[in-house]
Amino acid sequence: MKKILFASIAWCAVCTASAQPYDRYYENLPFEMTPVVLPSIPDYTVCLTDFGGVGDGLALNTEAFARAMDALEARGGGKLVVPRGTWITGPIFLKSRVNLHVSDGALIYFTEDFDAYPLIETNWEGWTALRATSPIMAHNLTDIAITGNGVIDGNGDNWRLVKKEKMTDGQWRKLQQREGSVLDEAQRLWFPNEGAMKGYFDTRHYSELTAEEREYYKAYYRPVLASIVNCKRILLQGITFQNSPSWNVHPLLCQELTVDHVVIRNPWYSQNGDGLDVESCKNVLVVNSSFDVGDDAICIKSGKDLEGRQRGIPTENLIVDNCIVYHGHGGFVVGSEMSGGARNMLVRNCQFMSTDVGLRFKSTRGRGGVVERVWIENIDMTNIPNEALLFDLYYGRRDPNAPVPPVTEETPSFRDIHIKNITCRGAGTAMLFNGLPEMNVRNVTVENAVLQTTRGIVINESDQVKLSNIVIQQKTGPAVEMNQAKNVTIEALQSVNGVRSEVVRDGQVQAMLP
Repeated sequence: MKKILFASIAWCAVCTASAQPYDRYYENLPFEMTPVVLPSIPDYTVCLTDFGGVGDGLALNTEAFARAMDALEARGGGKLVVPRGTWITGPIFLKSRVNLHVSDGALIYFTEDFDAYPLIETNWEGWTALRATSPIMAHNLTDIAITGNGVIDGNGDNWRLVKKEKMTDGQWRKLQQREGSVLDEAQRLWFPNEGAMKGYFDTRHYSELTAEEREYYKAYYRPVLASIVNCKRILLQGITFQNSPSWNVHPLLCQELTVDHVVIRNPWYSQNGDGLDVESCKNVLVVNSSFDVGDDAICIKSGKDLEGRQRGIPTENLIVDNCIVYHGHGGFVVGSEMSGGARNMLVRNCQFMSTDVGLRFKSTRGRGGVVERVWIENIDMTNIPNEALLFDLYYGRRDPNAPVPPVTEETPSFRDIHIKNITCRGAGTAMLFNGLPEMNVRNVTVENAVLQTTRGIVINESDQVKLSNIVIQQKTGPAVEMNQAKNVTIEALQSVNGVRSEVVRDGQVQAMLP
């Protein structure tokens, strides 16, 4: 009893103490935002072993987790301690006012038994979709937390397809030795089983499938690791989320979310292996966390196309501070599913190392949605193969011969974005703006930047762009190239390599840089 009482008092201290340091993140914000409210968890603690849990790496603990959660719910909430050990389990369903505390040395590892994950209708890539039940489920809850320095592993290799080009020859051969796995006809895609492959190539909507077909395809319907939907007051602190079947952590339609000192990682080859996808959420704080993933790392979304516009709930009031991204398709990303919009976002004091793109804004015709009022500052990047800064409104759908459509609710818009104090040592392109002729990228400022790149700055179909105090060292091409760009202001931009230090507008040299 004394041991339990001590643990519960310690948890109260964590809640009380953690509120104070977070206050500094809200000083001098460029938009109005009150501090995120932390969850309120009762002073009551239980241990998973009290409910029959066995952490020997062999026993299945699905029922032990369920009994523990039910007992805490009956008591009005509390903390469930998962002690050191390897805890095999099926899906864990969180409860309101509960803190799932994964202790040092504890590993929660999700079973490879597909029967443990019933198919449900949920949300995937901005649309209503059929997916397998997520390993961590938190739907329609209040005051929840996942804390501790332990590890939650989604056993994602049990689910994911793998592309040959992402493997070495030796890795590809070893992958094919897995029992039950298959290759597609072109021998370029590996699937964990035949059902996953057939589901991948079946173009029918899931509503057109029989129950037997859906079940056979289950491995194709791979879930996100942590599905947090329509919840209020959420704390993710200290924990490691890794090896997810698809996206790693997906808060959707949530309010008051704090992510602090969290590690999110996936193998670099993981298909759809995003890190943190914040979708249609309000009041979000992401700090002191690291990401090493197979797709976008910190990603902002708000639904896709008509369904996203009908939902009409933006992601808003978000702060990202002091985070590191080691690998990913993008460091900080907005889109491409942003049909509900995004606004009032501050990203600062971050490092992106070897991400395909650094700051990545993406959308396309048909999405709609407005992304606006974004502030980014103090970003350091190294070894970025593609663009350090990218605005791409042709994501996945570029057709140079397509007629220019009229502006409608399906037209995406990126505007009022302000970036300052950035460095990048090594990138394919310093900046690439690809706006639409019918809806330019508009009112973007970039100031105080030092960029070492292969290619310079390219600004297409953009309006009211201001570049100031920029030092660029590009290996080839002009320092700045503009095509169908309007109202571009360049102040104190210096090219330091001495090769083609021009500003080119629509194919003509406009100026020479010092």
